[in-house]
Amino acid sequence: MTTDRRKFISSASLATLALTSSAFAAEAPILPEDQKSLGSTTKHELPTLPYSYNALEPYIDAQTMEIHYTKHHKAYVDGLNKAEAEVAKARAASDFALIQHWSKQCAFHGGGHFLHSMFWKVMAPNGKGGGGEPTGKLADKIKEDFGNVEACKKQLSAAAIAVEGSGWGLLHYRASDQRLIIGQAENQHKLSSWGVIPILGIDVWEHAYYLKYQNKRADYVAAWWNVVNWTEVAKNLEIAMK
Repeated sequence: MTTDRRKFISSASLATLALTSSAFAAEAPILPEDQKSLGSTTKHELPTLPYSYNALEPYIDAQTMEIHYTKHHKAYVDGLNKAEAEVAKARAASDFALIQHWSKQCAFHGGGHFLHSMFWKVMAPNGKGGGGEPTGKLADKIKEDFGNVEACKKQLSAAAIAVEGSGWGLLHYRASDQRLIIGQAENQHKLSSWGVIPILGIDVWEHAYYLKYQNKRADYVAAWWNVVNWTEVAKNLEIAMK
């Protein structure tokens, strides 16, 4: 594993510790001289979008992409930085009256940052890395665990469409039995499984699709498969299996 792959952030849960930092922008612990009593913290940053806002059209429109990336994802980054700073302050002061609040904020914003950082990379322009079918070891693993690729896609689509409220449909690797499994997350952190590593996610918060698809989540999910980046998913699986 390369040095870059060893630099990872696990803000949402311990289950993500094995996943590469390729999903994230470069993030490193910081410890200003005047804050040593607070312990080390991390300055989380918005990762670079790997394509232009209009690159995924007609399946995902440019306006949605810009708002989603610059407003929603940035809000999770800012929220995570604030929540972790507040936890550090509380720890230094031994004042944990709001620990439940800030712990939830760490989980919520950390989950949003992690999943969105992965989400941008598991998509690519159709015909330029996006769409098509998985190949190689990823295809073999999907067939082993689901019978065939289409069965996996149908189950993941159904999971994404059926999320109550806002959340994600997720394809995980579970190390305990070396299997791919499908799950859901409400918001970014509720209903998440322990002991699994997400390698692909479909964002079904309304801000991911409402401008183009309104309340037709199923239409959005069906269109989303035209931009899935199987090459990136395969990389995530390879890293998770290590």
